Amino acid sequence: MKDLPLQTKTALVTGARRGLGKAIALRLARSGADVVLNDIAAGQEECEGVAEEIRALGRKGLVATADVCAADQINEVMEKIVSECGRLDILVNNAGITRDMLLARMTEEQWDSVLNVNLKGTFLCTRAALKTMLKQRSGSIINIASVVGLMGNAGQANYAASKGGVIAFTKAVAKEVASRNIRVNAVAPGFIISPMTDKLSEEARRRLLCLIPLARLGKPEEVAEVVNFLAGDASAYITGQVVNVDGGMVM
Repeated sequence: MKDLPLQTKTALVTGARRGLGKAIALRLARSGADVVLNDIAAGQEECEGVAEEIRALGRKGLVATADVCAADQINEVMEKIVSECGRLDILVNNAGITRDMLLARMTEEQWDSVLNVNLKGTFLCTRAALKTMLKQRSGSIINIASVVGLMGNAGQANYAASKGGVIAFTKAVAKEVASRNIRVNAVAPGFIISPMTDKLSEEARRRLLCLIPLARLGKPEEVAEVVNFLAGDASAYITGQVVNVDGGMVM
């Protein structure tokens, strides 16, 4: 029988309609988890498509549309999960946006929107999930950070601040909840294949690859493998850590 280390577990993945979120959701399902897919209303149709792929794997796939910046909507999502699945074992805070601009020209809206989704959204989802996890005295929370939160990047002061905040948040919450057998870790991807990187010019791509010792971009599935490991019991003695998946950019 195929090993299914996450069988009987329920996971919530935010920002799950495409890209990294989709790859993570499918990887958790292949490990046996039932998966709840969250995204904004505009992404509901794409989430339904991912849910169908999860059901084809023999797992439960649910869609819970909500804005991660809205506490009341996130609380409703958690209530739905407990009602339909009975528990919540894994939370992957993946929802995130960019609004790149040099700081001298950055607007308050560009700053606020990135900090709200990337950092406040992680806070609201984690706080809501802990209501269930603390009662269960178990859980694994994985926050998707970025190497930019560790090393900075010109034109991304807002994004770097939000992801640096996610890293600090991860460490603080890990210390708060460890006594309840709840683990909190972060994964910091480097440059991953995406529609954004597909648009890079050959010159920009060449300069980028010079920064990466492995000399290639990462795949969403490679990040998903690390998330899958942190979600399960194989990583039971790991908490408060940041795992870089970056081809060696940050050493």
